[in-house]
Amino acid sequence: MNKEARYKMSQERFQELKEELVYLQTVREKEVAQQIKEARSFGDLTENSEYDEAKTEQGKLYSKIAEIKNLIENAEIVVASDKTDKVGIGSRVTVRDVEFGDEDTYEIVGSQEADPALFRISDDSPFGKSLIDRKKGDSIEVEAPAGVLKFEIVNIE
Repeated sequence: MNKEARYKMSQERFQELKEELVYLQTVREKEVAQQIKEARSFGDLTENSEYDEAKTEQGKLYSKIAEIKNLIENAEIVVASDKTDKVGIGSRVTVRDVEFGDEDTYEIVGSQEADPALFRISDDSPFGKSLIDRKKGDSIEVEAPAGVLKFEIVNIE
């Protein structure tokens, strides 16, 4: 038996996925079914671009529904720790670039919630992995395309 991948996420993200699934299976599925019905009314299906587009949209919808079901079925709900002595999922970590002195604060999240543009990094990313279980004052090194980057943990919230 193959072990399914587990997707770490917060309770909030889990709830968002459940709500999105309900929306896709009710509202969106009816909309797409209506598009197909209207396209069929245009006649010959062999040269009916509206029908082809609606069927393509239906395929995308069913694919998205399957993806979300898989995420929900294999979700691992992670509760942020109140501890600030070690970095974990839910921690806000301020790091200083050793070479340039720049400081940035990142939130460590599960892979389903990562958004680097918002400074939300996955615990599965190279940077996230290097931070997990580290303490304030620790130095870390991260392999990057530009070479090895060195950071110091300034603060953990």
